[in-house]
Amino acid sequence: MTPRPLVVLVTTPTRDEGERIARELVEEHLAACVNLVAGVRSFFWWEGTIQDEQESLLVIKSREDRFEALAARVRSLHSYALPEVIALPVVRGSEAYLAWIDEVVGSAASMKGGEGPDQK
Repeated sequence: MTPRPLVVLVTTPTRDEGERIARELVEEHLAACVNLVAGVRSFFWWEGTIQDEQESLLVIKSREDRFEALAARVRSLHSYALPEVIALPVVRGSEAYLAWIDEVVGSAASMKGGEGPDQK
């Protein structure tokens, strides 16, 4: 059975940190694609008070069987003491796109610069 595709959400304090994490995840085939959404405003409880911060959001496309490695890599690269790493299952999607995610993330040893979904 093919591992289930996931969308993983990660916030970062700056665009630069988000770009660095995104590039590492894609280069290491932990993610097939990462979208960086700059200018996200986050409200959250931290150390007893409500925080209001500008952040960037990473929308990461990966697979369930790669989640633990992906989460560990995000934690190793991230500046936050407790980074957000939340995985959502992909219930449905374009078969060709989901197959591309599976191909890129599933064959890290054999993939060296594979084509993206828009280039096929």
